[in-house]
Amino acid sequence: MTRYGMVIDLNRCTGCRACMTACKVENNTPQANFWMNVFRFEENEYPNTRVWFMPRPCMHCNNAACVKVCPTGARFKREDGLTLTDWERCIGCRYCEVACPYGVNYFNWKAPEENQYLDWDDAELVTELGNDGLPYANPDLELSYGPEDRFTAGGGHYKGVVEKCTFCVHRLENDLIPACADNCPTDVINFGDLDDPSSKVSMLLGEKPSYRLLEDVGTDPNVYYIGGTPPNSETRQIEEIKVRV
Repeated sequence: MTRYGMVIDLNRCTGCRACMTACKVENNTPQANFWMNVFRFEENEYPNTRVWFMPRPCMHCNNAACVKVCPTGARFKREDGLTLTDWERCIGCRYCEVACPYGVNYFNWKAPEENQYLDWDDAELVTELGNDGLPYANPDLELSYGPEDRFTAGGGHYKGVVEKCTFCVHRLENDLIPACADNCPTDVINFGDLDDPSSKVSMLLGEKPSYRLLEDVGTDPNVYYIGGTPPNSETRQIEEIKVRV
């Protein structure tokens, strides 16, 4: 059975944030909502300083706290490892946002037309775009995906619901990889089937030491990191602060 996941090589990350841009464009996320984030860390003191970067998508945890606390079943797990949100069932209680130790959930406070990077006072621009060109009007994000036929994509389409990284489920259903992995210029983000020994992600995990964020909280993430600085007591404290921003 397929179990989708990521292996992120921090030794290759330059902090260009192309993954953040690709995610925002692909998923039409609202203002200030970043389903992929890249954190910048600084270590030591001048002149012995070191700067490194850490991309952080949703961890798509096998033991996802957000799924456990959702009172309506809107947040759910697919058999392929994806943790998704059915926006038709979401009541906006934000329990998932509180329960997640990684800070990946975003609540839509505004209606789509009020929550995008568009000057709605520019009548010429709005007329030129038309209904098909509106930032949130991506038909691929309006569809239901998976055997349960539940609405699982979307980015800023509805007021009062919680959204997050979906591993670009609409792309997976069309045999494409997530936009962040597809657009990374230095091959930092590797995506594939963690249960397939011949997949690149499995081979990377077999070749190099790996770790996951906040492993001791028991979420069993499907996102692994190689290279970089493995979390210790000091960097762990930094991570816990930053992932909640």
